[in-house]
Amino acid sequence: MIGGRVARWIIAFWPTEWSELTGFDRVNGYAVGDDQHVGAHLDRVNSMAKPKRGRSTVAIDDHVGSRIRERRIMLGLTQQQLAEMIGVTYQQAHKYERGINRVSAGRLFEIARALSAPITYFYEGIGQEGPRQITPHQRMLLEIARNFAEIRNEKHQEAVSQLARALASKPG
Repeated sequence: MIGGRVARWIIAFWPTEWSELTGFDRVNGYAVGDDQHVGAHLDRVNSMAKPKRGRSTVAIDDHVGSRIRERRIMLGLTQQQLAEMIGVTYQQAHKYERGINRVSAGRLFEIARALSAPITYFYEGIGQEGPRQITPHQRMLLEIARNFAEIRNEKHQEAVSQLARALASKPG
């Protein structure tokens, strides 16, 4: 026997022509076209649905996601590496970065730990007008960090690090 809710739903959306073809015009005592019960039920179900996210919450989710991505790139990590560090798939990490999936408080805590950043880092800049523009200097710093992370030889990494320290200590 089919449950009452399912039976009412089937009957409400069962075309009358099908009843004539199949001879199937009643389910659990509900007749085809007997949708007054279903309408009330569907209204109640719809009222229990999760409310849609407002424009401001979507903007915040996007901002937090872009800050996660920015920090990950700054550290020279791939999405796969970040995902492994926080215990999710790389697809999930991608969805967090794009703001497609909302990051829970607990997950943001894990992400902040993995990326060595305070949680407030991900909220910096919210409410500023327009998209945040990355300066050429910031882009260069991100590129340096990414390239440095790609150096596999530890001696070469140390040599680059010493070069950067030497250049930074000399007035330019």
